Amino acid sequence: MTDPTQEFLAALRPVVESLGASVIPVRSSRSGDEPVVWQGETVAYVRLNELHGALERAVASVEREIGSRLSEMDRAQKQAAVRRLDEHGAFLLRGAVEDVSGWMGVSKVTLYTYLNAIERANA
Repeated sequence: MTDPTQEFLAALRPVVESLGASVIPVRSSRSGDEPVVWQGETVAYVRLNELHGALERAVASVEREIGSRLSEMDRAQKQAAVRRLDEHGAFLLRGAVEDVSGWMGVSKVTLYTYLNAIERANA
């Protein structure tokens, strides 16, 4: 018989990890971890990862979503990737524009053009 709690945690894990966090067993929890309560019982905890590596995790998530590495994307895919990264707040991180433009193989000016187009579309 399959344990429904373990099935729930297995389904939750990819979602939590795509957000840059981890599912932690109850016995390994520490201060600051957020409890996962299911059917009235704490079955695990969610631990947010530190900012170190946050941009790389966001880029990896967007690459999985789009199905291509930044450097291999066509123009439309790069624009979509920039939109998703912006929605993740990636460009709030210091040096993100330089890093992402380098990984995409575009200039910072081009990346700012994509960001400005997103801003105009949202206005």
